[in-house]
Order: sequence, then structure tokens, then C-alpha cells
Amino acid sequence: MISRRDFLQASMAASAIVGASGFGNWGKLAAQQALSQSDLLQFDTFGNVSLIHITDIHAQLKPIWFREPEINLGVGPNKGMVPHITGADFRKLYGIEDGSASHYALTYDDFAALGQTYGKMGGMDRVATVINSIRADRPDALLLDGGDTWHGSYTCYQTEGQDVVNVMNLLKPDAMTFHWEFTLGSDRVRDIVSDLPFAALGQNIFDAEWDEPAEDFAPYKFYESGGVKIAVIGQAFPYMPIANPGWMFPEYSFGIRDQRMQEMVDEVRGQGAELVVCLSHNGFDVDKKMAERVTGIDVILAGHTHDALPEPVLVGETIVVASGSNGKFVSRVDLDVRDGRMMGFRHKLIPIFSDVIEPDAEVAAAIDAERAPFLDELTEVIGKTADDTLLFRRGNFNGSWDDLICDALIQERDADISMSPGVRWGPSIMPGQDITREDIWNVTSMTYPNAYRTEMTGEFIHTIMEDVADNLFNTDPYYQQGGDMVRVGGMGYSIDVSKPIGQRVTDMTLLKTGEAIDPAKTYVVAGWASVNEGTEGPPIWDVVENHIRNLGTVQVTPNTSVKVTGA
Repeated sequence: MISRRDFLQASMAASAIVGASGFGNWGKLAAQQALSQSDLLQFDTFGNVSLIHITDIHAQLKPIWFREPEINLGVGPNKGMVPHITGADFRKLYGIEDGSASHYALTYDDFAALGQTYGKMGGMDRVATVINSIRADRPDALLLDGGDTWHGSYTCYQTEGQDVVNVMNLLKPDAMTFHWEFTLGSDRVRDIVSDLPFAALGQNIFDAEWDEPAEDFAPYKFYESGGVKIAVIGQAFPYMPIANPGWMFPEYSFGIRDQRMQEMVDEVRGQGAELVVCLSHNGFDVDKKMAERVTGIDVILAGHTHDALPEPVLVGETIVVASGSNGKFVSRVDLDVRDGRMMGFRHKLIPIFSDVIEPDAEVAAAIDAERAPFLDELTEVIGKTADDTLLFRRGNFNGSWDDLICDALIQERDADISMSPGVRWGPSIMPGQDITREDIWNVTSMTYPNAYRTEMTGEFIHTIMEDVADNLFNTDPYYQQGGDMVRVGGMGYSIDVSKPIGQRVTDMTLLKTGEAIDPAKTYVVAGWASVNEGTEGPPIWDVVENHIRNLGTVQVTPNTSVKVTGA
């Protein structure tokens, strides 16, 4: 392996050629309303190997609005480290100009205003154009999909993922790994995987009964590119039965399995791998820790936590690349690999501005064909947002989409308190915009959607809050096993993220009375996305649709009921 010192020197030199963030030129051009496709795709080819990374598409085939998080807190060794820096601090770190296209794409402030200038982002037909451009420059570039692909939309739900599979196959990936795909059910996943024209990878996907590698997924695959023998090792989401319903995929077990990852790295190195790439859905902080514990990985392509970083993060001699979500970005990584060693890299996080990048005709036609049978349902207008209301989801705590869902649960299910999962997926809706059925499904579509209504004691509610908080704020990344903090309606609370489990959540208050939550008292709680089998209740999309129809115009005021300290 190349030495850490030499690696750092080579990496810094390569980054300097591109510029500190890779965003400077196109940000300024966009601000001058002179941004072009050639500007976005410009790249000084480097070395002999190219990797293309996409991840966390969440079935978003069309361009969308998607606001990045306002609050993304790091704890323990990751406090104040990327990706746990947002807004103006993020722009200062990367030298991003206020009001630029990179400001709009990568941070949350002034999102609605800047969106009027820069428009929607994403669209898999535009992503296809970018991929084709890279392949024209580097024909044997590897396209690697980090998972969370066949989940998150109306049409994906109705077709059990087939619409996304059909579109993605046209992009000709070389490999993918998995997370939410398993919530289609293990039988359906096996059906799809058996027909994929590319590798389905997951070294940590095991047969639950025999505790041995699952036959349906390969741990790794070899590729030849630029005269280099490359091994791509898959790492599926480790915490499937914790974050998602285990009864949907009882045949499989997961886990980080970093000891086996080391065995796989040693195995592929022993078979002559000159470059080792980990295609991961661990989440960024987990990937960083795994890079510290497993030697011999050159590149980790990170997914799950939806982070978009203009530069890779160096951990030892491993670079960790974060490529965003929802089709907003494509990462290109060029590497110079000689004599079995990575000598340097050049990277660009390519923003998919849908008004600038020309859609690929074949993929655009395929997307429209997949949507055509459902177009009337997708486009039906249910309500609209007020001129001062931006609906967004993404951040450790409050998102206005989730506040709206929580309000719907309280009103439609006649509850005191409501809970909505802290999932990271779901596009934004601009102020004054129509809300269609598709928009509602984009933030509620999952295969266990039932909106339950139950009774919980104040003590039990506190236990739930503490458990979820520990999944997010445990100082050891290997114990961060979920998404963001559960969203709560009808109740306020304080949270000190620096405290240990059992001591983080205090001052729980029933908002409608202003009274403290009584540990011994029973409250009516409505929620959805329970991992328990047999949960009863209407699907959440019907609950939210009814609520929006009743409101007509949706106005969501800023949520001030959560007090955060210790950050």
C-alpha cells in the first residue's frame, strides 16, 4: 500500500488541480445565469480508472426539489466534523459563495428563494446523460449504485419496485447493494435480484438460520478497468431488523461484520486485486469507523445518511466519498493506480441541475412509459402550500413535512400525541405550490404504512424517545442504528445530545394543556411505520391526504417545541 504521507501528498495535489470544492466555477457561472451542461460535466481526466457513484435515489425518477438539512449533529469523535456541518459553516469550510448554485444545492438557507433561480434537481434521465458523458470520456468506468433505489414513490409501491428496476437497468450499473429494497419482502427481492444484469453485492448479508453467507448475494466482484484489476465489495445496511420489520425478510441477517470485511479484503488482495472499492450503505460515520478498523480498502462509496460532500474524506489511506441522495448528484472519482497501489485521485461531485442538463431521450421515454398507467392518480391535486410554507424533510429533528404528518395523525386519528419516523427520504414542496397525490406518497410510501392508534403511558413514551435518541446520538457510530430523531406532534421536549441514554430527553410537555407528561398517566398516541407485524389502521397516505383536503391550503408554522442542547 502507498504510505499515508505519500498518499496525502498525492491526494492534496490531485484535489488542488480540480479546486478545493470542485464547485467554484459552476457556482459563479450559475449566479451569472450562464451555467451550461458543459460546465457541469467538465472534468480533467486523471489516472487510469474511473468510478461513478449514485446512491439513495429512493425511486425519484423525475426532477425534484430537495432541501438539505439545517441540523445534522455529530457526537463523540464526529462532533463538528463533516458531514455534521450545515448552512453558512458548510459554505465557509468549502469556500462556497453565498447565493451560488453550490449554496443552493448543498445547504438549506434561502432554499425557496434560490430555487426560483436554479430550479429542480435530479431526474434519472439527466443522471443518464451525465453517466453517458463520463463513459464517453472513460468507456470502462464502473457505475456503482449504493442502494435505497427501489423504494420511495407511488409507482415504485404499485409495481413492487419494477418501474425503478426497468429504468435503472438502462443506466447499465455494474453493481449495487441494498437497504430499503428488503422491505419489498424477501421473495420479491430474490425475484428481482435473480434477473438483474449486474452484480448484487453484500458481504454482510447472511442466511439467518445457518449463519453463513446468503447465496443470493455475492460478497464481491472483480472488474478490469484501465488495465487495473478492481474488486468491488458490497456492504448492505447493517441494521435491517432493527430499523425495518424483520418479519419481511426473516431468512436474512446482517450486521457490520467488519472482521469478515477484513477477510474479504485480504481474499481479493490475495487474488490480485490492485484496487479495492467498498460499495457501502453503512452511513457515513459508520464507514469512517470501518475504514479505521479494516485495512486495505482504497475507496468507500458511502450511502444511507444522504450526505453530499464536495470532497472525499481521508481516513488513514482510505478515501470516503459521499454522493448525496434523490438523484441530486453523481460522483466521479478518477484514480491513478500503478503497480497495485493507488497513487492519487481526482473527484467531482456533479450537481444534476435539471434545467441545465439535457435529458437522455431513451431513459426519459422509459420513465414516462412507467408512469403512464398511473398518471391520473399521480397528478391529482389534493391541496396547496401557503405562500409562506416550505414543506421539507431532512434534519435531526423537525421537518415541516413531518409536522404536517403529525398534525394529520392527531386530527384524523383523534390522538393526544403523534409520532412519525425520522426517515431521511422525501422531496420538498415549494411555497405556493400544488400538492399532488404523488407528493404525498413521496414522503409516505412504504410497505408497512398502517397508521395505528394506541395508548401509551408517559413512562413508555419517554423510553421510546430515549431509545431513538441513542440510535442517533450514541458516541460510538456502530451503535447508531436508525435514521433521524422520531418526529413528535402534540408534545414538546428538551434533549441534551451530550448525555448518555436515559438522561437525554427531559421536560416532556403535552402541548394542548401545557402540562408535564405524567409517567403514570395514559395518553392516546397515533403513529405509523411500526415494525410490528399485524399493525392495524388506515395507510398513512390516506390519513395525510384526508387532512390536506380538509385544510385546502397548508400552512405549517415553525416548530419550536423541541429544545436542543449539548451540541
